[in-house]
Amino acid sequence: MKNPLLLLFVVLMSFPVLASESTDDIIDKLNLALKNKQHYVRLKEERILNFKKIKSDDLTKEQEYNYNKTLYTEYQKFNSDSAILYVKKNLKIADELHNKDLADLASLQLVTLYSSSGKYRESEAILKSIDKNKLSKSLLPNYYTSYREFFEHYAANSFSRQYLEQIQKYRDSLLMVLDPKSINYQINKIQQDIYHQKLVIAQKKLMNLLKNASEDNPQYAMITYLLGSIYENTHQLELRKKYYALSATADIKNANKDNASLQELALVFYEIEDVDMAYKLTQSAIEDALYCNVQFRTLLMSEVYSIINTVYLEKEAKRKTELQLYLICISLLSVFLIVAVIYVYKQMKKVSRIRGELYETSQKLAELNQDITKTNNQLQERNAQLSESNHIKEEYIAHFFSLCSTYINKLENYRIMLNKKAAAKQFDEIYKMLKSTTLVDTELEELYKNFDIIFLNLYPTFVKDFNALLIKEEQIVLKQGELLNTELRIFALIRLGINDSVKIAAFLRYSLSTIYNYRTRARNKAAVSRNDFEEMVMKIGLITLKI
Repeated sequence: MKNPLLLLFVVLMSFPVLASESTDDIIDKLNLALKNKQHYVRLKEERILNFKKIKSDDLTKEQEYNYNKTLYTEYQKFNSDSAILYVKKNLKIADELHNKDLADLASLQLVTLYSSSGKYRESEAILKSIDKNKLSKSLLPNYYTSYREFFEHYAANSFSRQYLEQIQKYRDSLLMVLDPKSINYQINKIQQDIYHQKLVIAQKKLMNLLKNASEDNPQYAMITYLLGSIYENTHQLELRKKYYALSATADIKNANKDNASLQELALVFYEIEDVDMAYKLTQSAIEDALYCNVQFRTLLMSEVYSIINTVYLEKEAKRKTELQLYLICISLLSVFLIVAVIYVYKQMKKVSRIRGELYETSQKLAELNQDITKTNNQLQERNAQLSESNHIKEEYIAHFFSLCSTYINKLENYRIMLNKKAAAKQFDEIYKMLKSTTLVDTELEELYKNFDIIFLNLYPTFVKDFNALLIKEEQIVLKQGELLNTELRIFALIRLGINDSVKIAAFLRYSLSTIYNYRTRARNKAAVSRNDFEEMVMKIGLITLKI
């Protein structure tokens, strides 16, 4: 618009409507309606079919005329061929009734149907055959409407300024014969205002009409379509899209196949470069035009369709090229992925094999560790035994030298005493001394006492530990002043490693059977296994020696 104040006023007038529902929500509803378009068509067909079922054979010609007229109204914007069929039936009925008004009404109805389906010659011939001066006054609105629509349809085929002037001329004539209070008058008046660029006035009138119009009202689609055309003139793209979408949605839901909203909305989406939506709407509009056999709509759509279809095909070709490129990339990636999977699988098998080998190795290491631990324990035991042996040797060597020195001294003293007695020729005394065992017994007692002291010095807990190996009732209780008794000395010698009963018997000056009996009796009194008894005796004091 050249007048900026007029543009601002139109924008401000549109704010309340904008606040009611967003354009995106309206477009969503349109998409839903497009998706369910066949459902609305079926509802229309069912309604027509139900109406046809009520026809009775005993209708009068006038009633049959009205019946056909109703079906014409239902088919007019739905299927022009069916509408033509019922109008022709009414022409025949009017001829039979010799009713000029009914014939003229049917002829005027046929004019619009013919012109919309491209039969301009037939339509023009009918118009020229009707004498306006002889028409009933009630049919004048139909007459001017037929002429106006004839030029509207013809202008779609061959646009000329002259046709626009003829359209406005017959609209002006129509306004003169319509009831100013009728909705038809108001809409034609608004179209006249739009033609004369009285957009603010037209927009205000349309808003008032829209407040009282519901979506299922046949005029709702026209009102919103005209609002869209106003916003197209004022270059308000969002509002233009919104109201064309409202109009298109209403037409779809009413199964109106002769509509202009889808075409205009397709152009809007084309302008905003949403080619997919533009193509979708164009396809739907052409389907509707072909279904209804509205040729002028098809002609109007052909140029738009060729442009949008070309862009859409280019986009699809580009998209196809991109898809092919993506497919190649995906194929390559798939190959790499397969190679990677094979490689990973092989690596996993290799890792699994290595893991198995490691497990076997770890098992062998565990066994080796056990063997090493066992060997270490044996070594420690041997070391303890060696340590014990060394300790015993040291102790016994010291005591051995001490005893040897003592016995040498005693032998020397005994020699000196015998030598003195021999010098004094006291042979009886000498013989008496040699015959007596007192000295031997005394020395043996001294020997055993020294053995006991030395052994208990080495193994101070021997008596306690030995008793621990016996059942409680058979444990040894030593006499007052007694360090070891004969039984304990036998096992003390065994503990020292002298396991031979012959050597033990010689040392303790007992018979072999006595030693054997002592050993057997001790095993029988054992609190542990008889077979392990002497082995466990061998281990007495081993822990102490380790420490």
